[in-house]
Parts: sequence; C-alpha cells; structure tokens
Amino acid sequence: MEKIVILTGAGISAESGLSTFRDTGGIWAQHAVEDVATPEAFARNPDLVHEFYNARRAKAADVAPNPAHLALARLEREHAGQVIVVTQNVDALHEAAGSGSVIHMHGALNGALCAACGHRWPAPQEMRTSDPCPACSATSTRPDVVWFGEMPYQMDAIWQHLEEADIFAAIGTSGNVYPAAAFGQHAGRAGAHTIELNLEPSVNVRDFAELRHGPAGSIVPAWVEELLSRQT
Repeated sequence: MEKIVILTGAGISAESGLSTFRDTGGIWAQHAVEDVATPEAFARNPDLVHEFYNARRAKAADVAPNPAHLALARLEREHAGQVIVVTQNVDALHEAAGSGSVIHMHGALNGALCAACGHRWPAPQEMRTSDPCPACSATSTRPDVVWFGEMPYQMDAIWQHLEEADIFAAIGTSGNVYPAAAFGQHAGRAGAHTIELNLEPSVNVRDFAELRHGPAGSIVPAWVEELLSRQT
C-alpha cells in the first residue's frame, strides 16, 4: 500500500487568514525576527516575545481550516495506505480539519515549554513571563515553538518517513528553510514520486518530478480526488 508523506508550510494556512513569514502587513512584518523568534530574543526581552506569540495564538484561534486542510484530512481517512503530514506550521488547522497523523516539526502555539526543566503542557490563551512551570515552579515558561537557531522536532522520525514514502508532496512551502527544503530531494533519492503543490514555483522546484501551481484551496482537493479515484 502506498505511503504518502506530505510537508505543509505557511502557504496552506494563508487562505484561512494566517499571514506568512513573508507577507507585508501581517504580524511578522511588525517585528524583526531577531526580536521575537530566537532564544536570544527571549533571554533579552521575554515580555515582548510572549506578547508576539499571544497575538499569534489569538489569531490562530480565530480562523478555520480551509479546503486544502480538509482535503488532506479526507486523504488520511480514505487512502488505503498510510498518510503522514509533517507541518512547518505552528497552528492547529490540520487537527481541526480532522488529520490525526501530524508531526509539528516547528512546535505548536497551543503548547507551553519550561526552558528550565523541559516540561510541556497545554498553553493558556495568554502566556506571561511570570507564569510558573507546573513541574518545577521556575518562571521560565516559553512557547513550545522552534525558534531560529534551534533544532526542529522529531527529525529522526521525519527522515525515516521520507525514506519509506511512495509519494512525497510539498504544499505551500517556499523552499527557503532547511532542513525542510531538503525533504523533496531526500525522498526522491529514496524512490518516492515527488510533487510540489504551491502558489508559485519554490526555490527548490527542481527537486520535484511533478508540479502543480495555484491556490492550495483549489489544487490540493483536486490532487486528493485524483489519488483516491485511483483506488476504486
């Protein structure tokens, strides 16, 4: 049975109303990365970092899955083989759409992490620098997201999934951020059919055997429909 591994990036959530890292006018445009999304920024000004992620958490809670998220959830339900979604996104739209096998390689807005002891727990809607860790009581609470300069989560499992994939799809990704930018090449070398579904060609478009460009809300449901129709 075919194993399908799917990488999703900010482009798949853009149609739900969440701004991408490169959008002008979005939440990222209001802050320098160095001020809100690095371990050094948190050490320097944790209040500002919490303010930024509280705003992102509030925005993410106010949006709904779009047809692309719903199509991937349908694929997981109806595909005869395994479907794994690896997402660079920190929102929970895949889960809200019904996907169950989701790996958040960059963490999640709805998670909290103690920088002192490593304990994890569900994040409240608003986090503060003074929040104590439920496990060790240290006031080192941070969002459970991967910042620039930190290692993405579950990389050993992700590489294994890529090597086992029969189909690898990258959806809504720019191809600028490593290690995710190398996934297409890695899966292709391991024998997977590789496909890019993106609004426009990514910077690593040459790593893909098949290309489909357009809005995710249109091209992803069409692709899923084709995959499922081959089973009948």
